[in-house]
Amino acid sequence: MQRRSQEDRSRTTRAALEQAGRSLFAERGFAGTSAEQLVAAAGVTRGALHHHYGDKRGLFLAVLEQVETEATAEIAAAVATIDSDDVVAGMTAGLACFLDICARPQMLRIVLMDAPTVLGWPAFREFEAKHGLGLITAQLQRATDAGLIPAAPVPVLAQLLLSAISEAALIVAHAQDQDQARAQAQQSLLLLLAGLLRQS
Repeated sequence: MQRRSQEDRSRTTRAALEQAGRSLFAERGFAGTSAEQLVAAAGVTRGALHHHYGDKRGLFLAVLEQVETEATAEIAAAVATIDSDDVVAGMTAGLACFLDICARPQMLRIVLMDAPTVLGWPAFREFEAKHGLGLITAQLQRATDAGLIPAAPVPVLAQLLLSAISEAALIVAHAQDQDQARAQAQQSLLLLLAGLLRQS
C-alpha cells in the first residue's frame, strides 16, 4: 500500500509539472521560463523537478512529446474519417487538421518555434520522423502505391512537404488576419499537392 501511495504521489507530481510546463512554455517560451517559475506553478519543490526530469530541458522534452503525440493522433483520426481509397481527400483532411492545431499556442511555441533550438536540428529531425513526418511519408507512399504520384524518393519528398507545411503554419500564426492567412496557406499547400499528382 505504501508503494502504491508513493507511485500515486509521483504521478501527481509529474502531472503538475507537465501541466505547468505546457502552460508556461506555450506562454513564455523555453528561454523565458525559469525552473523556479515551473516549480512554483506546479506547487512542488525544485528537488521534485530534478528527481523526475533532471532539469528544465528534461521537462520540456516530456511536454514536447505529449503535445506532438496528441497532435499526431488528432491528425491521424481526421485522416481515418475519410474513405481509405480516397488518398487525396485523406491528405486534404490531414492538412486542414494540422493547420487548425498549429493555431494553438502550445503547438506554435513549443513544437514549431522552440523545439528545433532546444533539441538541435539532428535530434529534431529524429523527433519529426516519429510524428508528423511519419504521417506525411505514409500518405505519400499510399499515393505513390496507388499510382497517383509518379515514382519519387518519398522520404525526401515528405521532408520537403513537411517544411512547406510548417512554414505555412508560421505564416498563419504571425499574420494580422489569421483567418485569411489560413485560407491562403491551405489553398497554396493544396496547389503544391495537386502539382504532385499525375495528370489524368
